[in-house]
Amino acid sequence: MNKFTKLAGLAAMLALAGVPALAQDAAAPAEVIDKGDVAWMMTSSLLVLFMIIPGLALFYGGLVRTKNMLSVLMQTTIIASVVMIVWVLWGYSFAFGGGTSPFWGGLGKLFLAGVTMDSTAATFTDGVVLPEYVFIAFQMTFAAITPALIVGAFAERAKFSGIVLFVILWVTFIYFPIAHMVWDGAGLIFNWGAIDFAGGTVVHINAGIAGLMWALVLGPRIGFGKENMAPHSMTLTMAGAAMLWVGWFGFNAGSNLEATSNATLAMLNTFVATAAAVVSWSVVEGLARGKASGLGAASGMVAGLVAITPACGTSGPVGSIVLGLIVSPICFFFVTTIKSKFKYDDSLDAFGVHGVGGIVGAIATGILCAPALGGTGFVAEGGTMAAQLAAQIKAVLVTLVWSGIGTVVLIYITKAVTGIRVTADEERQGLDLTSHGETAYHS
Repeated sequence: MNKFTKLAGLAAMLALAGVPALAQDAAAPAEVIDKGDVAWMMTSSLLVLFMIIPGLALFYGGLVRTKNMLSVLMQTTIIASVVMIVWVLWGYSFAFGGGTSPFWGGLGKLFLAGVTMDSTAATFTDGVVLPEYVFIAFQMTFAAITPALIVGAFAERAKFSGIVLFVILWVTFIYFPIAHMVWDGAGLIFNWGAIDFAGGTVVHINAGIAGLMWALVLGPRIGFGKENMAPHSMTLTMAGAAMLWVGWFGFNAGSNLEATSNATLAMLNTFVATAAAVVSWSVVEGLARGKASGLGAASGMVAGLVAITPACGTSGPVGSIVLGLIVSPICFFFVTTIKSKFKYDDSLDAFGVHGVGGIVGAIATGILCAPALGGTGFVAEGGTMAAQLAAQIKAVLVTLVWSGIGTVVLIYITKAVTGIRVTADEERQGLDLTSHGETAYHS
């Protein structure tokens, strides 16, 4: 039975969170750990890691100039590694520590207090649970990839030590609270009935608006708009985009927390929405510029993946195709017309693709979940499309405000402590040599 029709009221909302409250209720049925679910969630965790390293690293790395290739690989790798440590020490507790605050999870799970091989996390089926360790690992990969997405906005000019300090502050004060608000049973946005199956608000809007703030505060790269800053290797970018698509099945279908029919819906939607977005971007680019580029196809691929993320578990496949067709023209408009008009240097279009695509997907989720359109049903109070859309829009606005304002504050704190931009000479020479003492390629 589909979890969205099986559960009613708050229970239905809990199902949509993708992050159920940790067991236990003495009156609940005897707990059963399904080996298939455990195997699927372990696999999903590895797939999301594959999205970060090598997927995102190569996708972004190919988009920068040769002299900055290794800096992007290093930034992505270090961000993911640092956040994994932070997640275990305090991040898991701040997000899902069992507290009753609508804004954070509390201190109950600091240093994974109380977590053992016998502790469990609930799934969407009564009595079926996961080992808590695999739940922690799966959510850890989400926390690790989100700040890595911001690299696309400040690539080729940000100071390495500043990046590390900023990321620690950002996940602590921005990512963990938003994850709690959206996915925890006590969370503010969760209790509005907003649907975010796999991270449209938590991951993509969150990182996208943070990237825009970085681009605005940091300023453009030297020579921006005058020098050739074309990608140095579309081969690597296409390979990285393909890895992202493969890994995204862990991201989306894994958010079901069980190897059930609802995971297969998320899987199919991730296929078709992405395919539609690739075709749509290529068509729009062909009409606008006369040629469909590999960069456009890769950008459409990511835009489709981003847009379907919040909707993958509640939309029908045909609705997902429509979403993929719609999101690419909107993102294309932002990464070309809007960015050119306002002259901000979002280097690799972190905001234009992730931020804008996430907003489109999050709002469209409120429409595509309609049963008449093949969706699984509304869950916001009132049970109408208008009520669901209102919940989705409020979730988007809270994320934009929380992440946008908070990110600016944290950027300036980082600037005061470590600095946030390399010198002009270092930027001209390239961050590979000046920040890391090595080069990606040897003549």
